[in-house]
Amino acid sequence: MPRHIIVALLTTTVLSAAAGGAKADPVFNRIASFPVASNLPADADQSKVTSAEIITASQDGNTLIYSDSPAGGIGMIDITDPKAPKPLGFMALSGEPTSVSVAGPDVLVGVNTSESFTNPSGRLAVIDVAQKKEIASCDLGGQPDSVAVAKDGRFVAVAIENERDEDLNDGEIPQMPAGYVTIFDLTDGAPDCATMKKVEMTGLSEIAGDDPEPEFVDFNSKNEIAVTLQENNAIVIVDAATGKVTNHFSAGTVDLKNIDADDNGEIKLTDSQEGRRREPDAVQWIDDDRLITANEGDYKGGSRSFTVWNKDGTVAYESGPAYEYELIRAGHYPDKRSDAKGIEPEGLEVATFGETTYAFVLSERGSTVGVYDVSAKGEPKFVQLLPSGIAPEGAVAIPSRNLLVTANEADLVEDGGARSHVMLYERTDGTPAYPMIVSEDQDGLPLGWGALSGLAGDPEDASKLYAVSDSFYKNQPRIFTIDASTMPAKITGAMTVTQDGEPAKSLDLEGITADGQGGFWLASEGNLEKEIPHQILHVGKGVIQEVVPMPKELTDQSTRFGAEGITMDGDRLWIAIQREWKDDEKGFVKLLAYKPASKEWSAVRYPLDKAGKGWVGLSEITAHDGALYILERDNQIGSAAKEKTLFKVSLDGVTPAALGSELPTVTKEEVHDFVPDLSATGGYVVDKLEGFTFAADGTAYAVTDNDGVDDSSGETLFFKVDLGSAM
Repeated sequence: MPRHIIVALLTTTVLSAAAGGAKADPVFNRIASFPVASNLPADADQSKVTSAEIITASQDGNTLIYSDSPAGGIGMIDITDPKAPKPLGFMALSGEPTSVSVAGPDVLVGVNTSESFTNPSGRLAVIDVAQKKEIASCDLGGQPDSVAVAKDGRFVAVAIENERDEDLNDGEIPQMPAGYVTIFDLTDGAPDCATMKKVEMTGLSEIAGDDPEPEFVDFNSKNEIAVTLQENNAIVIVDAATGKVTNHFSAGTVDLKNIDADDNGEIKLTDSQEGRRREPDAVQWIDDDRLITANEGDYKGGSRSFTVWNKDGTVAYESGPAYEYELIRAGHYPDKRSDAKGIEPEGLEVATFGETTYAFVLSERGSTVGVYDVSAKGEPKFVQLLPSGIAPEGAVAIPSRNLLVTANEADLVEDGGARSHVMLYERTDGTPAYPMIVSEDQDGLPLGWGALSGLAGDPEDASKLYAVSDSFYKNQPRIFTIDASTMPAKITGAMTVTQDGEPAKSLDLEGITADGQGGFWLASEGNLEKEIPHQILHVGKGVIQEVVPMPKELTDQSTRFGAEGITMDGDRLWIAIQREWKDDEKGFVKLLAYKPASKEWSAVRYPLDKAGKGWVGLSEITAHDGALYILERDNQIGSAAKEKTLFKVSLDGVTPAALGSELPTVTKEEVHDFVPDLSATGGYVVDKLEGFTFAADGTAYAVTDNDGVDDSSGETLFFKVDLGSAM
């Protein structure tokens, strides 16, 4: 073939590829989670509270070091293989570590040794990372909070907060002594204690100016230090070389509109807050002229937002509720914090990967990381939302390895919940693995949702599913419509369940099934101790048309663990009872049957798997092709979770018996283990897998209940289930 023809063909191919669209931008996806309790010695009490708060990385990016305040030390993690982090142990310190920052071969740790709020003290400890040994210490003269090392390694700055006693006069400030900032010269990573410069901050802020409480510090490449005075609602710029304040300004206020400001069991974006103080927590330089703050609030503020500032103190961008809206769409909104500070943006990290500079905004209460492209001046570009553990406090980016790491401080071991985790994310080509389900906006505002506790398919439309939310949203019982044909799936609408023209109260919706006539049957779990009755409901267009209470002979034997699912098979409804009731033999639960036409109740016995730890019960039931498919789960989370299983019960030859008679026992067949599905996004296994159904074309789907983001990471996993030949 002549050379000019080859060139022409190659050119055509390249142009065709370009016409097909540019290469998609890389995305971040979680690749691993590390429970920091793994750093406890084998002979230690494994129920001891541990925490990962502020986190940093060694120079080679292979070791993570985090502060663990409850345990009084620092932990280390080997991430040579970031998809398989390994424990490197825990090092106790004499005091409470508040922050960590790597300097050369060492890690510098702010250690609080205060006897009281009025007699604060602390030191800057120097830890040799390789030897795991404290090799030096500088007295700070007060209680440290944030520690930051200059980008060129010349200085370290420490925010000396000298925090207030929140129980004294309702936390009113001033409460002396005042805080300040200390700066040390560094040599090969080690601070020279004799070079300490004490930078006073009194008289700079309009609010309690004689009691500054520095919260967070960060360096730009010019060795200018940005300092937040959270309680004082101010920001200060300091020259590290001279220790002089070069600028200071108020953090100002934000007028918030269309937010939820009531903790009332519903997400309703109809409230406003005027003149809300930002009260910034973390601060990071974007470049030498711009900085960003996470406006968590602490004293009398919290604007639910983040703000990009010019160095002169002017606002370059204010997010308002925009970041909070992203969490609402993804089901991560913490309604119980509505009357306080909402999602509470607290932590920050800024780093450049390739040619893109990202700001990572951590929501303490929503347990997410908002990823924003801040490369260009102007409005930051929202890129994606990452799931994190409970209460992300700190983050560190490792661009040389395309990694992001978060430290999540909450450890719910005392309540049987999730442990504190460090989570790792990798920037690669591909698509975001999370969120798996989001809501569409309604009338220009996000549609709030969460705690999905039951799932059902539309009898006609294979792309359409329905879900209900449980009693967490006590004033907003809803049926959600889901478009399962998209990635992520989309909640396209919500129908409030009403009675007498008002939202139906005292419901605990745990199951839903289509009635075949455009309406639904719902199962309300019930809790007689809370005066919530055990019942099933027939609903049309959101209106309760019929309430069917369970017979007294059943409810007299009930416990708080009631109906967890409902499904229709022909002319009969099947209802799964989660755990044994008083008249059940241990290890057996009832599957109730109800015929709406004759109002006849009957039941069978279902054998539960034995619990390794905690309890095992039923979470969902759905009829398909002559069988019942039943979700059986334990109440365990993380590595303790063992039973998240789908079983099949053939209805061939099964005749439920009348209540009060000897109930026949059904035979079950295991068809799917959900544990691999629940760990597929790199997080820990959540406990509440509560929804399962078949679409009209036979495709199987499952969903988890995120507990309304209350003592939960807020993650909702929604996914197709490959049953293979098990059907």
